[in-house]
This record gives sequence, structure tokens and C-alpha cells, in this order.
Amino acid sequence: MSLSDIRGDLHVHSDWTDGTATIEAMAEGARALGYAYIAFTDHSRRVAMAHGLDPARLSRQIKQIDRLNERLRGITLLKGIEVDILKDGDLDLPDASLAKLDVVIASVHSHFDLPRQAQTDRVVRAMQNRHVSILGHPTGRLIGEREPFDIDMERVAAAARELGCHLEINAEPDRLDLNDIHTHAAKEAGVKLAISTDAHSVNAFRYMRFGIDQARRAWLAADDVINTRPLPELRNLLRR
Repeated sequence: MSLSDIRGDLHVHSDWTDGTATIEAMAEGARALGYAYIAFTDHSRRVAMAHGLDPARLSRQIKQIDRLNERLRGITLLKGIEVDILKDGDLDLPDASLAKLDVVIASVHSHFDLPRQAQTDRVVRAMQNRHVSILGHPTGRLIGEREPFDIDMERVAAAARELGCHLEINAEPDRLDLNDIHTHAAKEAGVKLAISTDAHSVNAFRYMRFGIDQARRAWLAADDVINTRPLPELRNLLRR
């Protein structure tokens, strides 16, 4: 497993929410790295401080991405969202919106203090939504700031394997989530992973190397990681 195996980034933010660069600038930065694809996964509406997308704004973003795909050469822009997992496991956007997307990352951004069973039930319920492709930063940790929330990762990995959902190695240096132990356990459970940067700027694409290091510590091979695949194969893996 090496940096050269990565064909694209599946968790990227733009200035539509809390990113610092336009969709086109992020796409150009990814193309300069030789990526074949990049997924735009801005926040959903519940993350109000990040100006998260409601269904209407998401539809407008989808149209912009479609226009850019007609014009840009050498890279494909995937339409996505980082949708909030609500306290009860529901998702922050309706299925009608999620069905329009190539990539749906479901993530926890609130209620970190739920008891272990409730937190696990919540995440598993979210993964049961057929539109969810990837569980983002699965333990919610921020290194030096917030401990991982209490969750049964063995049960989460088993559910991911059963449902055809993928788990994320979030390469952002303050997260590195999943950690190496949970990543190796996911591999042993037969779960495929995505290594993504959670980039909020063009410069943040360089975080990918930290995710690669995490994958190496967990003994992952390129075949264990979905964004090492050509785009047609990736699309098949993202479909439930």
C-alpha cells in the first residue's frame, strides 16, 4: 500500500460550506496530483456553523458539478454529501436528495456522550440506509481535544460487512480515525475502507500520506481500499 495506489479522494469540502476553495479550484488541485476522480462531500444542513446544505442548495451544487464535468478534462467530479447522523440514527437529508448522489458519507457530529449501546445502535441504523456509501471518521475522535466516543466497533464492522457499507480512514492529522487497531479489525472482518483527507483546502490534499501510514500500520493492501480502484469499479463498490 503506497501513495501511488490512490486514484482519488472521496471526502472533500468546498466553499459551499466550510471549505476555503471553490469546487473548480479543488478539482484542479486534485487533477494536479494525478487523481482520476474526486468526491465533493460538503456538510448537510444540521451542521449550521458550517452553512450545511439543505435539499435546495444541494440540488444547485449538483447542477454546478454537472456543468464542470462537461468542461473539465482528465478528472471526474463525483457528487456527494457528508450527511449528519442524528441522535436516533436518522439522516439529516431525505432519501430523495441522497438518491441523486454518487457518494454519501454518514458521520456523527453531535451527541458524543451517548451510552455505548445507544451510540452503536444509532450508527448501525444510519448505515442501514441504502444510500450510505461510507461511515465517516467512525469514532469521532479529535486528537488532543476529544476522546473517541464509546462505540462497539466490532459490531459496527460486522454491520458494515453485512450491509455493503465501507469505513473511512480519515487522514486529517487531528483525526486519523479509524486508528490502526480498528482498521486492522475491519480488514479481518472483510470490510473495505476508504482513505480520505476530509480536505477543506487544496493544501490539505497532502494529508493523504498520513492515511496511507495508518493503513500500513494496519497491514492493509491496496485491494482493501476502495479509492485505489478505477472509476467504473469504484462506482460498483459504492452501490449498495
